[in-house]
Amino acid sequence: MLINPNTSTATTAMMTAIARRTLRELGTTSVRGVTVSRGPGMLTDPAALRAAAPEVLAAGLRAAAEGDCAALLVGAFGDPGLAELRAATGLPAAGLGEAALLEAAAGGRPFGIATTTPLLADAIAERVASLGLADRCTGVRLTAGSPERLSADPELLLDRLERAVRACAERDGARAVVIGGGPLGEAADELRARCAVEVVAPIPAACRALARLLTS
Repeated sequence: MLINPNTSTATTAMMTAIARRTLRELGTTSVRGVTVSRGPGMLTDPAALRAAAPEVLAAGLRAAAEGDCAALLVGAFGDPGLAELRAATGLPAAGLGEAALLEAAAGGRPFGIATTTPLLADAIAERVASLGLADRCTGVRLTAGSPERLSADPELLLDRLERAVRACAERDGARAVVIGGGPLGEAADELRARCAVEVVAPIPAACRALARLLTS
């Protein structure tokens, strides 16, 4: 089950489709997307992340109680509720942030992060540090313009994110760049083909992490 911690059903459908494509390559297509019942339409600040955690946990507990869910994916880069899900359900669980950051840092390579949410920059840095990756992170590059405006204009979003990705590589020395956001999933897929540096798309990264958990 993919749990979308914001209330946008369109975002849930988009992230679930990406997860389904990725998991098909890994041998399964059985993915169900669930949208939390209340909260903001976008998670753009620390307060929204904190508020999303109990909603994510509630959705995961319902899935575990139904008995037909093998693993849980938290569809937000801040991983709200991920630790609580692991403790409460006993199911394999992955978050977009944790999975993408660990994949980007594999082998000790330097990595950067490109994202649209300036109010979450400190939270992202804290997440990097909590995973023991601070010495490999070249920094966070932020897009110009509000997250809400960019989300309403896919071409502008792609352009601004591409600029941020290139800055990570050309100015900061990153050898991989994480796209920091679940709602940025489609843009992340496109940027992988447009940028010379390796772009780590968070939804496929989380799917690969879950596949490893399920087969270990």
